[in-house]
Amino acid sequence: MSQKLHNLLTTSLVLSEQFQTTLDTTPPTQNNTTAADGAQTADPLIILSNSAKSLRAQVTKLSLLAITAPFTPSAISTCLASVNDSVMPSMVTAALLLTPGEYTKAFSTEARILVKTGLKEFAILVQEITNTAEKLDPSFPSKSGESSKDAENKKKELSKQEKDVITSQTGRVWDVCDTITTLVSQGVVGHVAKRVQQWHDLVKDAISELEEWDPEDEDDGGFEELMGSDGDDDESNTENEDDDDDEKDVEALQTQKKSLLRALKPIAQIYPAIVTNRVKKGGLTANNPQQIAKLESLTANLQSIPDHVDEAAGSLYEHNLDDCVKYLKLAKTTAEKTIDLVVFPLGEQQQEDRFTVWSRTWRKVMGDVISDVQK
Repeated sequence: MSQKLHNLLTTSLVLSEQFQTTLDTTPPTQNNTTAADGAQTADPLIILSNSAKSLRAQVTKLSLLAITAPFTPSAISTCLASVNDSVMPSMVTAALLLTPGEYTKAFSTEARILVKTGLKEFAILVQEITNTAEKLDPSFPSKSGESSKDAENKKKELSKQEKDVITSQTGRVWDVCDTITTLVSQGVVGHVAKRVQQWHDLVKDAISELEEWDPEDEDDGGFEELMGSDGDDDESNTENEDDDDDEKDVEALQTQKKSLLRALKPIAQIYPAIVTNRVKKGGLTANNPQQIAKLESLTANLQSIPDHVDEAAGSLYEHNLDDCVKYLKLAKTTAEKTIDLVVFPLGEQQQEDRFTVWSRTWRKVMGDVISDVQK
């Protein structure tokens, strides 16, 4: 029986490595082409969720069996056989079936990363169980150079520290399994909504930072002021002229700051509006290639806006008003393209709704505030 356990542990490690390589080297297909002649295939989301739950359950058993005396190779072998024969292949298959064309590139990539992480953490746990078997099981195949007397003197039970190592690693596998289950429960819609909220937070953070910025705080005097002056009248006149120029610069920055804030706030508003009216309630259907393609364009635009906003604010901090206007216009143009993509619901019927009406008002407001920005 111990030889069987040894073989299963080795197989687990080999399979984990092979499956990780498969996930790394298999390019994602645009659509799921595994179904032949229109035959229905099982939902990969269900497969992924069920296999993650199964892996969580099996590693729970494995850890308890490993740390509880007496050490029982047969029970551990049963758990490992289930993971090797069913759980790991199912997880990898599901990840490969979640194609970008049907589930978005971001969702497909996230699923692959999580499954690969799960395999890696499981392999670490398997190695710890292998170490445990070598310490506790007298009939477990001995390491090279180990005498029969050494085998007879093997421990009866793990120390608390050794048990904690296994328990801790089991927790890491749990975490990955729980994250996979959460990803599946969110689905494409929930995953997109979560990412959009993250980008919205970035825009809000940039606005908050800009609101707190005061151009006057940066006027810390020139080199001459720090070193002192000889009190020459010509120098005094020059300093007065410089002070006047500084005041004008600060005034220009204050004006630009107010105009920039007025323009950025409506840009930030498109995020919750799109999530509420289009991502969650806009007729979005998973596995619809046309809608998924539009969703890819939508998320690409929403992801790029925070970068433009940061560049606009950063240019203002550096007193570069021209670049500030340039990046603000980029943010505005990208926001308008985003609105155009989803001006109507994502479903088959292209009918106006509340969001369509709101988008017209938004355009008018955006046109008014952008005209106030210094050119």
